[in-house]
Amino acid sequence: MKLLVTGGAGFIGSAVVRLAIARGHAVVTLDALTYAACLDNLAPVAQSPRHQFEHADIRDAAALTRIFADHAPDAVMHLAAESHVDRSIDGPGAFIETNVTGTYTLLQAARAYWEAQGRPDSFRFHHISTDEVFGTLGAEGLFTEETPYAPNSPYSASKAASDHLVRAWHETYGLPVVLTNCSNNYGPYHFPEKLIPVVILNALAGEQIPIYGTGENVRDWLYVEDHAEALLLVLQAGATGRSYNIGGEAEARNIDLVRKICAILDRLHPGNRPYAEQIAFVRDRPGHDLRYAIDPSRIRRELGWRPSVTLDEGLERTVRWYLDNPDWWRALQQRDGVGRRLGTG
Repeated sequence: MKLLVTGGAGFIGSAVVRLAIARGHAVVTLDALTYAACLDNLAPVAQSPRHQFEHADIRDAAALTRIFADHAPDAVMHLAAESHVDRSIDGPGAFIETNVTGTYTLLQAARAYWEAQGRPDSFRFHHISTDEVFGTLGAEGLFTEETPYAPNSPYSASKAASDHLVRAWHETYGLPVVLTNCSNNYGPYHFPEKLIPVVILNALAGEQIPIYGTGENVRDWLYVEDHAEALLLVLQAGATGRSYNIGGEAEARNIDLVRKICAILDRLHPGNRPYAEQIAFVRDRPGHDLRYAIDPSRIRRELGWRPSVTLDEGLERTVRWYLDNPDWWRALQQRDGVGRRLGTG
């Protein structure tokens, strides 16, 4: 297949691009190269004859029309998004513009291209979203594909809106779509403002390791390469109009996750004292959801997928990657907002 991957220079998008190229697909990566994107994420495939890069914004209708005409993709994998909750608290406008208006503009371009091609059944528009659209859980229960939407942050509200647009373009115009909602990703190339990279890099720098509130918030952690596997599977084998929840089956409280990372660092890169002594509890994020957890039984039952990397194994791989790639993360630490507290309201 020839895939058009939006946001392909980002964390999850680049994992999809690298895997798709390894599987023999041709890929056109479309990215606006905003603060969280990094072309170095694509270095492993940069010289592949099956990879092309388009520097463009999904809000630019003319650019999208040209890209569809020039490359004639068989499918779109839409990952381009503003995704950091803390930044959405401080500046929600960018999230509405990219996640809502950008998705609308991309849907219109994809629809026009699909209709010009004779509305082929083989075309797919795969929209990649988040479990945060479902809101928060208590101590029990799991998100399913039928869980009502109840987003609690500007980020999750903007992603919920984009999900609804994709469903509407399928129901109203017949555009062949599939949707996925994933749990928290982690792994190599994770942008340094997210929790796991912050823990690793602050620990190595001898700085405070901040934990919001009391550290009781629970997330289901999904190794990014497992997620990329699932996304390509859904694209190729998922039922049109269907949504699939993708989870790591690896719930952990934030405090326990941070302690696991500190223990791995103590073993792989010992310091003068245990890294856990750098942990500090800080003022909580406004509207911080207590718990997310995904029921992935649909994708397991219908497509035969389940995560292959345990949380302990994935954290070890991730810590080793950051220890081995300081040039990558040091360059990103200079970008706006990285390394300082955001989203305090």
